[in-house]
Amino acid sequence: MQWSYRFVSGFLFLASVAGMAFALYLEHGQGLEPCPLCVFQRIGLIGLGIISLIAFLHNPISNAFKRFYALLGTLSILWSAGIAARHVWLQNLPPDQVPSCGPGLDYWLDTLPLKSVFEQVLKGSGECAKVDWTFLGQSLPVWSLAFFAVLALISLWQLLRHYPGVNNKTAKKK
Repeated sequence: MQWSYRFVSGFLFLASVAGMAFALYLEHGQGLEPCPLCVFQRIGLIGLGIISLIAFLHNPISNAFKRFYALLGTLSILWSAGIAARHVWLQNLPPDQVPSCGPGLDYWLDTLPLKSVFEQVLKGSGECAKVDWTFLGQSLPVWSLAFFAVLALISLWQLLRHYPGVNNKTAKKK
């Protein structure tokens, strides 16, 4: 069975919506406050969702547009996967090597230039190293990394796969 570009784009959009719905459920339903790294992971997931929705609605015929959307989606979800990997690393540091807790993301956004906010968040803090939710013995950042890795593989496949059908050069000749 050949999955269409539109079907995969729709799937990536729905997976992004499901991931964000779960994150918001944990935040608002379970009372888990997201750390700065969690917030940055959400940015990439939302980016993938928006790009996938645009690709789904546009349903481009041109392979160049298909690859452009897939490249943007892949980069977006790789951002989330990279931040999640950093988060997992922080959580696995020995207690004496965990960075100290600093001010919250809201404070940083109010007082620092955006470049400095990115630097501070990516360094991580003690609040990011705290494990406050597990499932089957694994923390939320581990599950997030697995989820983002699957979405990244699908996005990468969408980027690199062969698209049958309209060849742009022969379409122009007709």
